Amino acid sequence: MSVKITKEVVGNIAFLSRIKLSDEEMDDFTVQLNKILEYMDKLNCLDTNGTEPTSHVTAVANLMRRDEPRDSLPLEESLQNAPDRHSNYFKVPRILANNHEK
Repeated sequence: MSVKITKEVVGNIAFLSRIKLSDEEMDDFTVQLNKILEYMDKLNCLDTNGTEPTSHVTAVANLMRRDEPRDSLPLEESLQNAPDRHSNYFKVPRILANNHEK
């Protein structure tokens, strides 16, 4: 196996990804990435002439239902599992402060 990824390359990738790796992790990732590239080299040896390019192995179909109007859930049914409610509304923690509040 010829080394294609060095420890320095892994260090640079970690730096750009803002991930701190120990020396042991750098060694592990260097070995793992080289094994991946070695496997890709084996795949590159395959004869793919006459093989249609694909994005999915199986046929993909849109499984979404048609958007058709229908009656809403009754109020009590829609709120029955709410962890907290206020009158006829879901009660949730505030995530935005008013601009005038400090």
